[in-house]
Amino acid sequence: MAISKKLAPEVVTQLRRLAHDLSNSIETIMQASYLLNQTKLDTNGKKWTGMIESAAKDAAKINQGLREMLRSQSQRHTPRRRAS
Repeated sequence: MAISKKLAPEVVTQLRRLAHDLSNSIETIMQASYLLNQTKLDTNGKKWTGMIESAAKDAAKINQGLREMLRSQSQRHTPRRRAS
């Protein structure tokens, strides 16, 4: 899904900061899930950590899509330099 309207540069900057912060939180969840999976868990525990890991991976993909859209917005706002 492409963004058809240009966003204000300051809005793009703020959204990129939020996406970066979200990436940090998702990474923490993924690392914690991985570490939990390394411990001895019962069947239910393995099921729950699997659900957490799957949801974190989905969130990371969604966040990556947002960052790509914002990157394309940033490129629209960047003035092109003329060749000398």
